[in-house]
Amino acid sequence: VQLQASGGGLVQAGGSLTLSCAVSGRTSLLYGVAWFRRAPGKDREFVSNIQWSGDSTLYGDSVKGRFTTSRDSAKNTVYLQMNNLKPEDTAVYYCAGGLLNNILWGQGTQVTVSS
Repeated sequence: VQLQASGGGLVQAGGSLTLSCAVSGRTSLLYGVAWFRRAPGKDREFVSNIQWSGDSTLYGDSVKGRFTTSRDSAKNTVYLQMNNLKPEDTAVYYCAGGLLNNILWGQGTQVTVSS
C-alpha cells in the first residue's frame, strides 16, 4: 500500500484548504486512513481518521468542528477539508494507512496559515 498526500499551500487565517491522500496498492489490507500533522518544534499530532470500509470518523480536539475527512472509494482517495484555518494549523500534514500490524506513511504536504 502506498499513500501520497497533496494539496498543501499558503492560505490566510479564516480560509479553507483541501488536502488529498491518494492510496494505491493492496487497499483491501487497510483498516483506515488517518491524517497527522507536525508543527516546527512540536510533537506529531493526530488530526483525523476515517474507516476504509465504513463511514466512521474521528477527530483531534483542536480541529473538531473545523476539519472534515471523507473518502472517495472510486478514486481510492481520502480528503481533509480544512475550514476556518488558524495560524496554529501551520504544519506538515501527513496521511497514514492503518493495517493490521503496521502503519504506512505517505510523504507530507506543507500547510502554512498566515495571520
